[in-house]
Amino acid sequence: MPGRTKNLDGFANAASEARRQIYYELASGASGLVLALFMWGHMILVGSILTGERGFNWLAGMLEVYYIAQPTVVVIFTLFLVHAALASRKIPAQLADRRRMIELGKGLANAGRFRPANASEISPMQAHIESRLWIWQVRTGMVILVLGSFHVVLLGLDVLTPLFGEHPGIEALTSVARVKAGLWLPYAILLLCVEFHAGVGLYRLAIKWGAGRLLSRNVLHAIERVLLWFFLGLGVVVLLVLADVLPPPLAFLLTEPAI
Repeated sequence: MPGRTKNLDGFANAASEARRQIYYELASGASGLVLALFMWGHMILVGSILTGERGFNWLAGMLEVYYIAQPTVVVIFTLFLVHAALASRKIPAQLADRRRMIELGKGLANAGRFRPANASEISPMQAHIESRLWIWQVRTGMVILVLGSFHVVLLGLDVLTPLFGEHPGIEALTSVARVKAGLWLPYAILLLCVEFHAGVGLYRLAIKWGAGRLLSRNVLHAIERVLLWFFLGLGVVVLLVLADVLPPPLAFLLTEPAI
C-alpha cells in the first residue's frame, strides 16, 4: 500500500503542476494579447506626429488632462513586468541551453537548403517554421525586455514628472529633440523587435487556443504578415518624422487657412 499511496501522491502533484502551468499559460497569453493591442494603439497615437507638433501636442494634452496617460503608464509597466516574468519561464536559463538553442536555430535555417534527390522524398531536416518563429520570438523578447523597460521608464518620467520640461507631460519638441539626438537607433531596434514579437506572438496564441480550427495556418500567417508590415511601415515613417528626417506628411490637415 505505501507504493500505491506514493503513486497517488505523484499523480496529485503532477495534476497540481499541470493546473499551475495552465494558469501561467492563460496569464501569459492574456497579458501578451493586451500588450500587443496596446502597442498597436500606441503606435497609432504616436502617429499623430505625422500631423505635426500641433496634432501631437493636442492629443498628448488630452490624454494627460483627462488622466488617461498617467494610470496607463503604471498599468502597462506592471503588465510588461508580469508578462516578462511569465514568458521568461520558456527562455533557456543556462548558458549551455542557450548555446543549444543557437545551434538549433542554425540547424533549422540550414535545413531548408537541403533538397532530396527524389522529389517524392520528404527531407527529415526540412526547416520547421514554427520552431524558427519561437526561437526568434525568444530572441526579440530578450531585446524588448531591455529596450522596452528603458522606453516605458522614460515615458513615465515624461508623463509623471517635469524632468524633461517645464511641466509634466509629453511634448513634440522634446520628443523630436531626443530622437534626433540619438534615440532613433534603439527605437528602430525596438520597433523591429516589438512588431515581430507581437505579430508572431498573436499568431502562436491563435494556434494554441484553437483559431486554427476556423482558419488555416496559411491564412493566419498571411494575417500576421499583413499586420507586421503595416505597423512596421507606419513605425518607420513615424520614427523618421520624430528624427526630423522627414517633414510631417499630414501637417496640411491642421494648417489654418490663410486669410
